[in-house]
Amino acid sequence: MTNVTPVDVGVAVIELLPAIAFGLARERVQRAISGWPLAWRMVAPASLCLPYVVIAAFSHMLRWEWIALYCTLPVVIAWLLEQAAAADPEQRGNWRDAVILLALGLAVDLRWFDVAWPAGLRGLGNLLLVDAGLYGFLGIRRLTGTGFDFRFRWSDWKIGLRELVFFAPLVIGIGLALGFIHPHKNAAFFTSQAAQLALAVGRVLISWVGIFVFVAVLEELFFRAWVQNLLERRIGRHAALMVASVLFGLSHFNKRSAHFNWRYVLLATIAGIFYGRAWREQRRVPASAITHTFVDWLWYLWF
Repeated sequence: MTNVTPVDVGVAVIELLPAIAFGLARERVQRAISGWPLAWRMVAPASLCLPYVVIAAFSHMLRWEWIALYCTLPVVIAWLLEQAAAADPEQRGNWRDAVILLALGLAVDLRWFDVAWPAGLRGLGNLLLVDAGLYGFLGIRRLTGTGFDFRFRWSDWKIGLRELVFFAPLVIGIGLALGFIHPHKNAAFFTSQAAQLALAVGRVLISWVGIFVFVAVLEELFFRAWVQNLLERRIGRHAALMVASVLFGLSHFNKRSAHFNWRYVLLATIAGIFYGRAWREQRRVPASAITHTFVDWLWYLWF
């Protein structure tokens, strides 16, 4: 990543505010949004373009076409989901839900909008899209059963760690057999210097939090709270788990490779099954995000 500036940090914090608000006070936020006039509810998400404007202006790469896109896309999402809420009050899933999820998923996976952002800060573009989805699905559509609630429970940790214990031996065995993962010693933990060891432990803990906030929560929100949640209402729990897991696996087709990375797709699909199991037990994003974070974290440390 490029050198992070206070502006970058400030923008990241601002982009996290919608997730914090919905994660800690979803019903209160939903009531507030529903009290706005319809026109204001539709226009308000245009303000989500501001993080792009700030970052691009400070990086001297501001483009009017990107401002137009980041103003328009959240409004279109809100408008479509307002229609979906009226057409599908039982929330069994509407074609508009599918179109929005497909568009958001492809935009992130194929990096359609990455060129709008400075190198090293393209994750902020993905976070902006997540904010647009949060506003649309939770604020306008008021989708139920997402489990996007970060008032942690002991059961979140119990379920998340249980699925990790079930999953880790399986994925390590398959990964080693396929030659996809290669164990390595993390030298930072094999030092006799107390100060260096303390610094290493601090970095490791910070990396866990970073993976949780910027990777696991966002992916679990999309694939479990939105995709698997909506699929369950159409095709049932077991089929929804498998389909969502396959889609999660396919979203990794271009990771760590310039070509179709079938090994990564296979392992990510298996991982998706365990993440989906963690989420669906009590319909809690924190539970699946804990499993997801520990998997990525252990991979980062030892593989």
